[in-house]
Amino acid sequence: MQRLALLDLDNTLVNLDEAFRIWAAEFADRYDLGREAVDWLLALDQAGYPHREVFFGKVGEHFALAESAEELWGCYRERMPYLVRCQPEVMEGLARLRTSGWKVAIVTNGTADNQLGKIQRTGLAEAVDAYALSGLEGIRKPDVGLFEIAARRCGMDLDRWGMDGR
Repeated sequence: MQRLALLDLDNTLVNLDEAFRIWAAEFADRYDLGREAVDWLLALDQAGYPHREVFFGKVGEHFALAESAEELWGCYRERMPYLVRCQPEVMEGLARLRTSGWKVAIVTNGTADNQLGKIQRTGLAEAVDAYALSGLEGIRKPDVGLFEIAARRCGMDLDRWGMDGR
């Protein structure tokens, strides 16, 4: 029987928290905001603003920045793929899974440009069989549909195991 592993991207395959800390320091330097700004950005991130539009609205307001929330968010999305790293152990683990016959796919929420950039820049695009990105597919986890798309791209069907969510 074929085996399937569906894995999340952020803070599973790549360390988003580490990349965010680097981004926050760069952001504070860019605007000459000081160390306190980095702490504030980290605290705001940990406060749980999953939608970056809201997050960057608060950032722009707090620091009285000229850029709109959309512009700040766009700069973040452009930069983040260059900051995330995939540890060698993760790549080795993915290779072992695939060598032993597993199909492996990434299932992740987020904007298409940001998530796809992370997958491509880290080498994960070549390390997995497929991926399903909410920003491309128009549905978000935990909707089973995103998992079904990833499974189909691996040549598999979740219905077979009674995982169709119905």
